Amino acid sequence: MHRLTLAVVAASFLAGAAPPPPPAPLTRAAFIATMDGQYRAIDGNKDGIVTAVEIDQQQQRLAIAAATGRARARFAQIDSDRNGQVSPDEFVRANLAALKKGNSAGILARLDTNRDQKVTLVEYRVLTLAGFDRLDADKDGVLTAAEQRASGLAK
Repeated sequence: MHRLTLAVVAASFLAGAAPPPPPAPLTRAAFIATMDGQYRAIDGNKDGIVTAVEIDQQQQRLAIAAATGRARARFAQIDSDRNGQVSPDEFVRANLAALKKGNSAGILARLDTNRDQKVTLVEYRVLTLAGFDRLDADKDGVLTAAEQRASGLAK
């Protein structure tokens, strides 16, 4: 058994819950069918060849689907009376609750690479430049308007 599986089983046992079922075996044929399906989903024009444009388009579709799911879940949290609309009061209550919680621990954990509970300019710059480099699709050191739009930074 893998360490993760053992950890899940142990946690389930300690919590008094039944352990999760083991994963079903995966045949080579099933794996190939799944991968072929993913390839066909990326091949937008169905010509049997995947191009960089099609990969970008698929990534954008997946990102939009994920963002839509998160937005719907967040809307459902805010819409406390479940009437399909977010009133100004619901909006304010939701945002005040988020502000009260704070997220300094999560932000600090991402930025504080040496785990000394302090963020230096170097640590901050390493993370932020990694984000810039990820968005700089052509790696020329410039975020063009198109790259900014593709990343959601600009409209």
